Amino acid sequence: MSQEFFPGISKIAFGGPKSRNPLEFKHYNDDELVGGKTMRDHLRFSVVYWHTFSNPLGDPFGAGTAVRPWEDGTNSVANAQRRARMAFEFISKLGAPYYAFHDRDVSPEGKNLTESHKNFDEVAKVLKEEQQRTGIKLLWGTANLFTHPRYNQGASTSPNVEVFAMAASQVKKAMEVTHDLGGEGYTFWGGREGYQTMLNTNMKRELDHLARFLHMAVDYKKAIGFTGQFYIEPKPKEPTKHQYDSDAAACLNFLRTYDLMDHFKLNLETNHATLAGHEMLHELTVAVDSGALGSIDANTGDPMLGWDTDQFPTDIYLTTHCMRKILEMGGFTTGGVNFDAKVRRESFEPIDLFYSHIGGMDAFARGLKIAHAIQTDGRLADFVSARYSSWDGELGQQIESGQAGFADIEKLMIAKGDSAPIGSGRQEMLENLINEFI
Repeated sequence: MSQEFFPGISKIAFGGPKSRNPLEFKHYNDDELVGGKTMRDHLRFSVVYWHTFSNPLGDPFGAGTAVRPWEDGTNSVANAQRRARMAFEFISKLGAPYYAFHDRDVSPEGKNLTESHKNFDEVAKVLKEEQQRTGIKLLWGTANLFTHPRYNQGASTSPNVEVFAMAASQVKKAMEVTHDLGGEGYTFWGGREGYQTMLNTNMKRELDHLARFLHMAVDYKKAIGFTGQFYIEPKPKEPTKHQYDSDAAACLNFLRTYDLMDHFKLNLETNHATLAGHEMLHELTVAVDSGALGSIDANTGDPMLGWDTDQFPTDIYLTTHCMRKILEMGGFTTGGVNFDAKVRRESFEPIDLFYSHIGGMDAFARGLKIAHAIQTDGRLADFVSARYSSWDGELGQQIESGQAGFADIEKLMIAKGDSAPIGSGRQEMLENLINEFI
């Protein structure tokens, strides 16, 4: 009989809002229809490998606290394979349909590139076996280009060409494994693609190199027949002072500048939006308006702390606004709700992994239902439409279509004498409207 890693825990069931069992869902009912589509298909939940299964819960002030009975304390392939089997037991019992990983989360780094590739292949065999056994799919893969000391000054933006080459080789292998595992996407996160000081930085050259790196990835994607979606994940800082993928607008500007828009969408994260000085709703709107939202990382930060705390999402206002924008774009066509979140250092027992994910899944399920109700009600959309209704008249249409210039507009306004008064923005009324549903 195979080892059971979470004995005494059955598959998490839907208990309903009145349930008092912390190991039951209160709101996430995967087969429940919302607007003619199941919650499972709306939300496409994914469990991340790095924070959930590979994080010892250390911090700069103390060693890891995580109690993980399946770990033997080695960085061996055998330990990584056992961890993979544990991960799929957890995801199966949780009932999430997807997972995501970095290459170095699932397999240990070797003494050279050849050994690292071999280690990755050995663990990927187990991942494939577990996917086939459970039906769980890979949402997306990615490569860790920030932990190893060689990447201390960047990977694709490194001033050393051989570091660039090593990163390209690592991404090539990660793309191959992702493709072999049937991954539905591949994410690029520039962990150290940025600068600490401009005094030693040729930013134009580094951005050119980053673009060349991504074009090479696009070319190789075509070469191997990988049809998954490519994503870029914005983050403004940490670990560098300034990262080139600083927010959604910066990423979109970069993609347009280097002719990459047709090949990439954005994977947005709440905690990164906070670090950029934005609300998640802002970042989602920027991406949706450009047709570039592909996936989201589900987490939040602590407003009292100025770093990337990666906490599980429990704020219903946050999840409601996330789902409002996702429904607005017609729902996910790629990606999903990926829990890039970790339990707190004080929540060190294995069962805490279940409590945290159950809470996050319930929060997004509630957000989905509320967002759908707001959309169906229509008052919010109607107010916004009415607020801009003057643009639907003759003058507005002439301006938007480019038929009127400054001289034409001035002539009209001289004849009119002054502009019409603008109506109230009704912020408080709209906040009250949202509260009706929450």
